[in-house]
Amino acid sequence: MLFGFIDRTSSATSLRASLDVSAERTRAIASRVSRASLGGDGFALPIDPQAPAAAGAPAATEPAVDVEAEMANLADEQLHFEATAKLLQKTYERLRSVIRER
Repeated sequence: MLFGFIDRTSSATSLRASLDVSAERTRAIASRVSRASLGGDGFALPIDPQAPAAAGAPAATEPAVDVEAEMANLADEQLHFEATAKLLQKTYERLRSVIRER
């Protein structure tokens, strides 16, 4: 019953989806950096082949990886994730407040 209510009255669903995409982008960046820093071997994180690729990011099979650029992308993605998480937290706080008032 509340699931439809939450979707109609807030952006919680889209914010959660954005967090999932951001986490997948972070995994992709970390995998490229680990492969580059370990010469293609090592502890590269598994990437879900069904997940969308990070916008503007080089393909994971690309042999030359600019580690500095990838670390900058990682920092940007971390800021995006944290901002989205705070927005989602505030959205849930507002929903709890509305539910308590009823």
